[in-house]
Amino acid sequence: MKITRTLALTTALTFAAVMPGQAFDLSSMTDDERNAFRDEVRAYLMDNPEVLMEAIGVLEERQAAAQETMDNDLVKVNAEALFDDGYSHISGNPDGDITIVEFVDYQCGYCRKSYDVLQELLEKDTGVRLILKEFPILSEASMLSARFAISGQQLFGEDAYAKLHDALITLRGNVTTASLTKLGDDLGLDGQAIADGMEAPEVDAILAENRALGQRLQITGTPAFVMHDSMARGYMPLEQMEQIIATKRDEG
Repeated sequence: MKITRTLALTTALTFAAVMPGQAFDLSSMTDDERNAFRDEVRAYLMDNPEVLMEAIGVLEERQAAAQETMDNDLVKVNAEALFDDGYSHISGNPDGDITIVEFVDYQCGYCRKSYDVLQELLEKDTGVRLILKEFPILSEASMLSARFAISGQQLFGEDAYAKLHDALITLRGNVTTASLTKLGDDLGLDGQAIADGMEAPEVDAILAENRALGQRLQITGTPAFVMHDSMARGYMPLEQMEQIIATKRDEG
């Protein structure tokens, strides 16, 4: 689709260059004129392939700008669900001037890399508020882990959730209800009680809300971030996050 659109754009530009002052309307040409025109355009592109690459670059820039505008609008429309849903865990500075929302899956390798980045960011920048959204999409182990974390939060509060999140994002090995129960016990929590609460209606409701929010934001993979008032999909190194944050602060 991208190449087809690019060829159409390139064709139009080429036609304008070859036949200035004439309207670009293939439908008004005879079959012989259309064939001659296509041959001329093909020959031009073969002689000047950089034109095609330039057109592709322009198209990609326009698509990126359009995506950014759409993402910013989606963040505005869903601001309450993103920043003030009443249940998502908040770490860092609750009153920070910059808010980051992360959609996280515990079985996602790039989420685990992002965890290290975010921990370093929170240590360096005391003005960041981090909101975590459980978004298990990769596997059954993802869902089990998310349910266990939310259940622990519901039963034992935010400190318990923070411990569970830190442990789950770094957990290696098979994830089963039994292994999660043991993990809870090892953290000084009641692992069996947390496991028993994994299918509670409150857990179902939170997961459903997060899933619906992700769909509205067109999130199809993890990690995905909302950086203050815009979206950023995929893993980012610390320097990139810091650059975005600095830009947001400059914008006021």
